[in-house]
Amino acid sequence: MSSVHTRAPGKINVCLFVGATRPSDGRHELVSVMQAVDLCDEVWVEDADADALVCPRVSGENIVTAALARFRARSGRSEPVAITIAKAIPVAAGMAGGSADAGAVLRLLDEHCGTGLGDDVLRELAAGLGADVPAQVRPGRYLALGAGERVAARRQPRPYGVVVLPHPEPLSTPAVYREFDRLRLARPATELAALAARVQVTADDLPDALVVNDLEPAAISLCPPVGRNLERLRSAGADLVLVSGSGPTTLGLTRDLDAAVDVAARLGPEAIATRVWDPDRSS
Repeated sequence: MSSVHTRAPGKINVCLFVGATRPSDGRHELVSVMQAVDLCDEVWVEDADADALVCPRVSGENIVTAALARFRARSGRSEPVAITIAKAIPVAAGMAGGSADAGAVLRLLDEHCGTGLGDDVLRELAAGLGADVPAQVRPGRYLALGAGERVAARRQPRPYGVVVLPHPEPLSTPAVYREFDRLRLARPATELAALAARVQVTADDLPDALVVNDLEPAAISLCPPVGRNLERLRSAGADLVLVSGSGPTTLGLTRDLDAAVDVAARLGPEAIATRVWDPDRSS
């Protein structure tokens, strides 16, 4: 039976600046640099007698099913496939694990079915699935603007380490944005535009002052242990600390993988040491 496979890396928001909601669709304007990291799910697509999705640790609705439906509607292909996902990215952790899987499935379906849609069309399909998905069609480093749907590839940064500190209580992204709005944390449009200009110039290697996540206060408000985990990472020796996406996972950035391994060892078995994703190791 024909089978194709890829690794689906999680991503971190190295910066996430958030403005007000757009009148057109109610989504928040943002400026973000998204970086894929070498903490990956494994995804397979293969021929089957009937559609099947095997994804242990994930129940209920799965964005991968929607990705398959959008691919079929665009490509006209309908042959049954079996999709298998082995999870390593923490679930509901602000690392876009579901988006990573959806992006991987889109590019695998294009390969498996020989449709040759290409990345531009796949990103168009991905944009209808969620703000994080277009950048996961071909993982790397991206500048994201608008509500996250406008993405531009950037040069890979120099290698550095990342310590991932999950938290067992999930945080709903919509709930974090509602709390963000309740706290009135949205940046004015002029300030967000100025930050966008600075980030566009420095996106390949952000200065420390721009490694900021505007959703952090809202995540901490809903889940106070997030704040304590940031302090744990800082005390363990991380050079920079921030919340991953909408949380509850927290991150420590270090100068290299060895330093990340040391920080993770001080934190205990729940901490995961990884590094910036290398696109050459995509399968």
